[in-house]
Amino acid sequence: MTERFRVQRPQLDIATVDLLQRMPKAELHLHLDGSLRPQTALDLARARGSASDLDVDAMRSRLSAPARCADQAELLRAFALPIEILQDGEALARTTAELVEDVALDGTLYTEMRWAPALHTRRGLSLRDGIRAVVDGARAGIVTAAGDGHEVTIRLIAVAMRSHDPDLNADVASQAARFRGEGLSGFDLAGPEAAHPDPLTHRRAFEIARGGGLGITVHAGEWGGAGQVRRALSVDPTRIAHGAPAADDPSLVAELIARGVTLDLCPTSNLQAGLVGRLEDHPLPRLVRAGVPATLSTDDRTVSDLTLVREYERALTTLGLTLSELWRVNRHALEVAFLQDDEGLRTQLLRTFDDWAADEPAITTPSSA
Repeated sequence: MTERFRVQRPQLDIATVDLLQRMPKAELHLHLDGSLRPQTALDLARARGSASDLDVDAMRSRLSAPARCADQAELLRAFALPIEILQDGEALARTTAELVEDVALDGTLYTEMRWAPALHTRRGLSLRDGIRAVVDGARAGIVTAAGDGHEVTIRLIAVAMRSHDPDLNADVASQAARFRGEGLSGFDLAGPEAAHPDPLTHRRAFEIARGGGLGITVHAGEWGGAGQVRRALSVDPTRIAHGAPAADDPSLVAELIARGVTLDLCPTSNLQAGLVGRLEDHPLPRLVRAGVPATLSTDDRTVSDLTLVREYERALTTLGLTLSELWRVNRHALEVAFLQDDEGLRTQLLRTFDDWAADEPAITTPSSA
């Protein structure tokens, strides 16, 4: 059985825990296939003739990566079963809707969810129908969350895989752009960096996505250090998913600041993938205090046994961010969110965040690091 992932941390006082739960939050780096509810995964697997020997606890273990992985490649193995069972529109729509409900319960008002459409076509589902299922699932989740008293805005990011043929990824970009007016607003490249380090292999896909009005991000830095993060800049992204090793290269830090490229950081996931030996060694505070634009996310709620509130708690207790620093990181996510088609909504969300913070002295009063 896979060891569940745990981080020992000091206890926050009750008032701070309550504040983090109430805080309006924005999350930009969240994977659908890494965030399945174990019971849902078990239901889907049984209905589709696999994993019939598992109970819900065993399924939870299957969906979680080891507490420490040797490298990114080992971490990615945790996605094998979710991808196996997410091969039809019904499964994609259901899990998307449930993830929307889950993030809304965390007090998250804005979330960008990402998934790789081409990974879900093994049983004949077309790229277009797979994207449609996720778009419809997100809408259903928003309605259910609202009925439960939780308002949430969702945008979707289509992911291309580094290991896939460039022509296939160009098709992913083309199909994704067709849904730009239906909540799909970003394009990403992810997957095994060691085997496929150069994002320019997929230059045409990025060009199609950018031409179709999608925001551009790219995974980088889960392998290859600062050099791999620098390589990601070759496709001119607005944001980089992960990118923590940039902290080791002062010239890269300066370039990220000058270009205004945001790092969507996931410290717990990085610890799990072996990028740092201890959570307190993660460079998030160094990057933030150096002026690098950054956001904070879970990456994968189930793979890392994590919620955004718990990741925020760890940022305070283990990484040593102050509340005011954490708030600025949180608010910055709205400033760089892929809301390029609805700047009015961005303004409205920022106003909601600012109105809430105005009544919270712990947030508005800067404190020393």
